[in-house]
Amino acid sequence: MTNAIQVGVDTPCPARPSMRRGDDHGRARPITPVASAVPGGNAAAFGAPRRTDGDTGDRTAVARSQPPPGPWLNRKARHACPEQDCLRHARRTGRSVPSPAASGAQRHSALLTTTPAPTNSTKRTGTGTTMAEGRTFKRCSCRDANGKAIGQQCPKLRRADGGWSHRHGIWNYQIELPSGPDGKRRGPLRRGGFATQDAAKDELSRVRDLLALADPREPATRTQIADLIKRTLAETDTLPDADTIRRKIKTGQHLTQEITVGQWLNEFLNRKRKIEETTRRSYEGHIRLYLTPYLGRLRLDQLKVSDIALMFEQIEEFNDTIAERRTDPDPAVRQSVKYRRPISIATMHRIRATLRHALNMAMRQDRLIDFNPAAVLEMAAYTRPKPLVWTDDRVRAWQTDYRTYREREKQRRGGRRVDPIDAYTSVPRPSSVMVWTPAQTRLFLEEAKRHRLFALYQLIALRGLRRGEACGLRWKEIDLDGHTLTVNWQLVQLAWDVREGTPKTDASVRTIALDTDTARVLRAHRQQQLQERLAMGDAWTDTGFVFTQPDGNRLHPQYVSDQFLWLAYLAGLPPIRLHDLRHGAASLMLAAGVEMKVVQETLGHTSSAFTADTYTSVYPQVATAAAEKTAALLFGKEDQTAPGKVISLRS
Repeated sequence: MTNAIQVGVDTPCPARPSMRRGDDHGRARPITPVASAVPGGNAAAFGAPRRTDGDTGDRTAVARSQPPPGPWLNRKARHACPEQDCLRHARRTGRSVPSPAASGAQRHSALLTTTPAPTNSTKRTGTGTTMAEGRTFKRCSCRDANGKAIGQQCPKLRRADGGWSHRHGIWNYQIELPSGPDGKRRGPLRRGGFATQDAAKDELSRVRDLLALADPREPATRTQIADLIKRTLAETDTLPDADTIRRKIKTGQHLTQEITVGQWLNEFLNRKRKIEETTRRSYEGHIRLYLTPYLGRLRLDQLKVSDIALMFEQIEEFNDTIAERRTDPDPAVRQSVKYRRPISIATMHRIRATLRHALNMAMRQDRLIDFNPAAVLEMAAYTRPKPLVWTDDRVRAWQTDYRTYREREKQRRGGRRVDPIDAYTSVPRPSSVMVWTPAQTRLFLEEAKRHRLFALYQLIALRGLRRGEACGLRWKEIDLDGHTLTVNWQLVQLAWDVREGTPKTDASVRTIALDTDTARVLRAHRQQQLQERLAMGDAWTDTGFVFTQPDGNRLHPQYVSDQFLWLAYLAGLPPIRLHDLRHGAASLMLAAGVEMKVVQETLGHTSSAFTADTYTSVYPQVATAAAEKTAALLFGKEDQTAPGKVISLRS
C-alpha cells in the first residue's frame, strides 16, 4: 500500500505544503511527511514549501526534506490534512473535486493540477448585506476542432509542472454588481486584457473599494456607484475617481448626474439675489455672450485651465477678425461687423472674474469641485490707463491724424459724406483717458452756455459728479442758499433701459459744497425749467429731477453723453469722454491746492490712494510752477556768493 493515501495518517496535502495540523483543522500536533504515504516515496515532492513566481504569480514546488517547525507558520502558506479534510478544503477554495471513484493518489494529483472553478465569493457586512469579492481567472482565445472556444480549459494555459504559463492567455476578473435601479439582478462586471494576475487583482480591488464607499444602509448609493463604474468604463476605459465619488456621497449629490458649466452658471445667477442690478446685468452679459457659448457644454468637474485659456484665445482671434473686416474694401464685409466691438483686456479680466466667482461658489457652498481653474489662469496684465493732458503737441498731432482719417474715409466711401462725429471719436488718442487743460475746459463751457443742459456740464466739470448722479439729482437735495447738494440717487443705464438706484458705493452718498458761480447757474437753470413747465401746461410731467427733458421726464444718460461730444466738436476741442470731465475736476482741485482727502470725499471715493493713482493729472503749468519753486528754493534772492555755513550734527 505504498501508493495509497492512508486516511487519518499525518499526510501532507498535495494542494498546499506541510504545516501544523492545528492551524487548519483545530488539532495542534506537528506533521511529518511520510515517505511511504506519497506516490513515488518522495515526501519532499508534496511536503515542500512553495515560492511565488514574480512573473506569473504561480506557486511552484521547491524541494525541501523537512518543513520548518514552529507555531508561527502561515495558515495560507502551509497545511496538511487527511484526504477527507483535503477534499473539504478543495470545495472551500473553489477547486474542482475529483471523482469519488478515483484512487487516493489520483484524487490528490487532480487537486494539484485542476483549474479553480469559476465562482464568486462574497463577504457579509455589518448590516447583514453581502458584498461580492469577485475572482480572477485566465483564459485564451483558442478553439477546439469544432470551432468552439476553449476559454479557461485550454491546456496551454498551464506549464507541465502545473504552474501558469506566462506566454499563453490573458488574465481577467469578474465581480457581481449590485442590482439595478429596478431591483433586478444585473450581469456581472467582467474585464480582461491584463498581462499579469496582479494587475487584474489590483483593478478588482479598486472596484471593491469603490463599492465599499457606499453606506451599507443605503443600497441606492451602491446602485449609483455600480452604474457610474459601468458607464465610466464604457466611456473612458478607466474606473471613476474614488475621491470624487467620496465627495459627492458626503455632499449628497447624485453620482450619475453630470452638471455642466452652463447649468451651474444658471444656478449661480439664480442664487445671486442680493446684488445691484448693474452687477447682475454684467454677470448675465458675460455668461450669455462668452462663458456659455465657449464653456457651457463642458462638465463642471472636468473644467481645466486649458479650456478657459482656449476661450480667451478664441476671443482674441475674433478681435483680429473684426479689425480685418473693418478695413475690407467690400461694404458688405464692413457691414457685418458694424456694431461689433473688440473685447478689451479689461473686459476679459471681468469675464474671468465672473467665472472665478461662480466656481468659488461651486467649490465652497456645494463642493462640486475641489479646484478653481479660473483662479490660477495667467492672463495679460491689465493696468488702469494713465490720464494724460491734451498738451499743445498732442493736440497738433491729433488734428493731423483727424484730417488724414477723414480724407481716407471719404476716398474709401467713394466721395460720400463722412459722419463728423464718427470720425471725431474714431481717431486714436494718446490714452483712453484724456484730460482737458483749464483753458480747454473754459472754452467748452463757453460753447455749452447756449445749451439747456449747461448747468449739468458745469456741475460735472467743477464738482466731479458722475453722469448717473447728475441725471438723478433732485431739487429737494439741493440747498442753493447753503451752497450744498446731496447725492442720494443715480440713474443707471442697463443696455438702453434706464433704472433709478442708489449710488455706486457707500462713500458715493455724500454732500458736496457749491461755489457761488455754480449756485447762480443752478438758479438760472431752475428759472428756465419753470418757463418750460408753463409752456408745456398739462403735458408737463413733474418728476422732481433737476435736469429733465423739455416735457419734464427724466433724461436718458446716453443723450447727455451724445450732446457732450457734439458740443466738444463744435468748440474745436480734442475729444474726451464725459467721464473724463470728472477726471479733469479732480486735477483742477489738486492744481488749486485742495487737499487730497477733500478731493476724495468730493468725488465719492473710498480711498485717497485710488483718487491719487487714477483720477489726477499734472497740468503743464503746474509742473512748471513746481520746477520754478524748487529752483527758487536753491537759487533764490539770497547771496549765492557767500560761503556756506557748516552745521555740526553733534552740537
